[in-house]
Amino acid sequence: MLLGRIADGTNGDVADDHYHRYMEDIEIMHSLGLTAYRFSISWSRILPRGRFGGVNEAAIIFYNSIIDNLLLRGIEPFVTIFHHEYPQELEDRFGGWLSPLMQEEFVHLAETCFKYFADRVKYWITINEPNLFSEMGYERATYPPARCSPPFGNCATGNSDSEPLTVVHNMLLGHAKAAKLYRDQFKSKVDGLMSIAVCAFMYTPLTDNMYDKEAAKRALAFNVAWTLDPLVYGDYPQEMKNYHGSELPSFSSEEKELLKDSIDFIGINHYGVLYAKDCVHSSCLCNDSSCTQGSDRPIRGFVYTTGERNGIPIGERTGMSRFFVVPSGMEDIVDYVKERYDNKTMFVTENGYSSPSDEDDIYEHDVKRIQYHRSYLAYLAQAIRKGADVRGYFIWSLMDNFEWSSGYAIKFGLYHIDRLTLNRIPKLSANWYRDFLGNSSIVVDADSSIALTYENKDLSRVQSQ
Repeated sequence: MLLGRIADGTNGDVADDHYHRYMEDIEIMHSLGLTAYRFSISWSRILPRGRFGGVNEAAIIFYNSIIDNLLLRGIEPFVTIFHHEYPQELEDRFGGWLSPLMQEEFVHLAETCFKYFADRVKYWITINEPNLFSEMGYERATYPPARCSPPFGNCATGNSDSEPLTVVHNMLLGHAKAAKLYRDQFKSKVDGLMSIAVCAFMYTPLTDNMYDKEAAKRALAFNVAWTLDPLVYGDYPQEMKNYHGSELPSFSSEEKELLKDSIDFIGINHYGVLYAKDCVHSSCLCNDSSCTQGSDRPIRGFVYTTGERNGIPIGERTGMSRFFVVPSGMEDIVDYVKERYDNKTMFVTENGYSSPSDEDDIYEHDVKRIQYHRSYLAYLAQAIRKGADVRGYFIWSLMDNFEWSSGYAIKFGLYHIDRLTLNRIPKLSANWYRDFLGNSSIVVDADSSIALTYENKDLSRVQSQ
């Protein structure tokens, strides 16, 4: 957390106090009818000093109790090993993810998790959103360690054009080493599966000209395929090689073999659709609240992305400046992943609606959140009916929580948290989701031609951080 960078001036020291209230929260999940719960391990909690210190036994007891009590209620744990947080000592000693040493630190964390939890956990996500973490921490300085360079920002140190490439490179190799370790030594315990979760916006051309059409394809490669191509095919996408040249790190032949097919399923975190404009053959200026600086740089693939065209938003606005409600994007991004990766098994590991600030006072009647999930699930069902191998859908999130630099100002949850008492108060969307999961067949109107007619229990997944 960066002091002074949190929008509402709060911090995550207590947050929703899941640490002390997890039994209550598991009962809430059970009452909703959930069959899976995705949660993230705190690196600093389990290994406060990384390899330079020992295991925190209290943390092992805590996570063991969560896993055991989930399973007791028929809820499958989906465990994310790294979710943007690590011991400060690793940053101070060798620069964190900018150093290859971080690969071995991550493998040590993963091995510790496998040692204590792999006899019961079947689903593992090594790293959450390498592409987003590198952008926010090393390109735009929104997240720690807050490194950047102009035109992306004015930081004391950093290089926004190259450091994100180094960070993702180390993350991918850390993942591949952890996946090999798991398969060699721990998979046999419960025949578990290994994955990674990628931040996956869908992109559509700003105009009908061929350059913008190519830009939309390029944006997908520079964001989604940047992470997934190496883990499926063993190397970076050709689109990135064409524009980055020598700045893009390379893999040795041994590393390519290690990376190739190192995931058993693909985790898709999807929150919206953006327009894409080519910046190779035309100039690009960021002049609205939903665009970002630096679109005319190689690190962005020379693509300008925005949620507005001629001042008109691509979909209904939410509490996040770049998250717009475009339900058809769910079907489109699943189709893209299906085609690019030969219909490899997928889970939608995050999807959710953030209330605009002017909706905060009517949280009990969050009709828009219900409409959001109904419509996104309907388009997901459409993709499944066309053959996409999607095995589950996780709502972000079970409860309103500490949303990174937005603090508690942005709300995604099915449950409201009273900040004074920390009581969990169900919103209308929580009751809707419980009823939805209780039915085996239900019609959902994304438009008049789309309906959900599969067994809902196969998609009854919810997560919270």
